[in-house]
Amino acid sequence: AILRMHMDNVPLWRGDHVPVRQLIDDFASYPYLPRLAGAQVLTQAVEDGVAQLTWETDGFALADGFDENAQRYLGLQAGASNAAVPPESGALLVKPAVARKQLDQEAPPTPPQVPQETDPSGEGQVAPDPDVPPAPAKQVRRFHGTVTLDPARVARDAGTIAEEVVAHLAGLVGANVTVSLDIAANIPEGVPENVVRTVSENSRTLKFQSHGFEES
Repeated sequence: AILRMHMDNVPLWRGDHVPVRQLIDDFASYPYLPRLAGAQVLTQAVEDGVAQLTWETDGFALADGFDENAQRYLGLQAGASNAAVPPESGALLVKPAVARKQLDQEAPPTPPQVPQETDPSGEGQVAPDPDVPPAPAKQVRRFHGTVTLDPARVARDAGTIAEEVVAHLAGLVGANVTVSLDIAANIPEGVPENVVRTVSENSRTLKFQSHGFEES
């Protein structure tokens, strides 16, 4: 999400896409961008951004290349948790709106539903007793869950949870789903001042409801 924020605000896009290698050069060249420990930090952010279920608002799409003649992206993927982006690859980050348009155009048509045939004779079927009302089925109405995420793969794991759990619940009629993220970090050696500033500023930018550091 932070990488997407820099790409939109600076901006770092080159038209509708930007090569990953170009982004690596940008972060190594421009002093107003965060200084990275290495290219793998950025490629990991790319992989996590593509894997997010919310890639259209917080991430981006990934493509192997662009076909100028067909005016379409090759190997376009989004919301995929298996994306691998080595620093030397020729992969492209694609703007979500552009990727969504191509994905919708290339989506296979939904096959028509074929009505099931019924046996007019009714053989093999037992008619319910009209005098005995069916017993109401018991329904569960609440769900709660707690999970610990790998701090090195937060975006990937959160995207998988959103896709495999949250999406099923949020898609139910009348569902009221709340998802919160708690972060607790204990650093015995102390937190450097630049990290305090960066984390505090990013927390405000990402609209954390509460955040802060403590001396002990």
